[in-house]
Amino acid sequence: MGGFAGGDEGGYWEEDTLLKKVRKNKNTAQALPISIEGSVYSIKAYAKINIFLKITGHKEGYHTLRSRFMRVENLYDIITFVPCECDTFTIEGCNEIPLESNTIYKAYKALNEHTGDLDILNFFYHHKVLVTKRIPTQAGLGGGSSDGAAFMLLVREVCNLLINTRELARIGSTIGADFPFFLHNYSSANVSGFGEIVEAFDEEPLSVELYTPPIGCDTSLVYKTFKEHFLAHINPSTFAGWEHIDSKTLLHTYQDTGLLNDLYSAACMAYPQLQTLAPQGWFFSGSGSTFFKPNH
Repeated sequence: MGGFAGGDEGGYWEEDTLLKKVRKNKNTAQALPISIEGSVYSIKAYAKINIFLKITGHKEGYHTLRSRFMRVENLYDIITFVPCECDTFTIEGCNEIPLESNTIYKAYKALNEHTGDLDILNFFYHHKVLVTKRIPTQAGLGGGSSDGAAFMLLVREVCNLLINTRELARIGSTIGADFPFFLHNYSSANVSGFGEIVEAFDEEPLSVELYTPPIGCDTSLVYKTFKEHFLAHINPSTFAGWEHIDSKTLLHTYQDTGLLNDLYSAACMAYPQLQTLAPQGWFFSGSGSTFFKPNH
């Protein structure tokens, strides 16, 4: 799971001051939530939930998975490029995060290294990045990866980069496992492998309620705990065919969050207080610590 390191307090952006212009990404045929006002460019970076998350194995030092990712339409950060004369690449709104750990900075470096396009360097000599954080960190919602992916999509737009979504996802996957999902810009998708295999799933997005207790779950610790205590007991046959079942039916049929999300038991073992704060009948997303339930 990708994410910001450190804190996530952001600045404030009055969204209504932006002109609403929606662009089409020809590679995914999905609407990109881009807003433009003069030389100010902005994009929404949506949170996601995992309807189910099953670990299928471990190789090359990483866990492999099979999961259903769904975008949360009413929870997003905002990434804005604001005119500013800058000596170096500048990010505001997440100052508690060391620059080298920031997924947006990692995305910036990866794009530069891959394209060698001087237009990117020149653009950020004349623009800074403003991050408005609303998605909590270490919460299983993919906020850091979503921000980095949205940054890449917006850079491709404003700098007219000739790079398709598949290649962009390949670059993003070197930064975080959730990047490919966000770069494909699907509202719902089956995700597998190390996170690099993303297949759109045709269904109506669910309206969900979120609850994030005051606990941050470190992804690496949760996965390490899973490997040490639960990996030997995985049985892929128990979730065969789930990728063909719509999310609403899955949640109605399998109401045990521990059954739907393999990482729940590992997260509770690593953070015992998590189980005491878990609301009854809610579902666990990602590696924690957010719970969700559908609005019926």
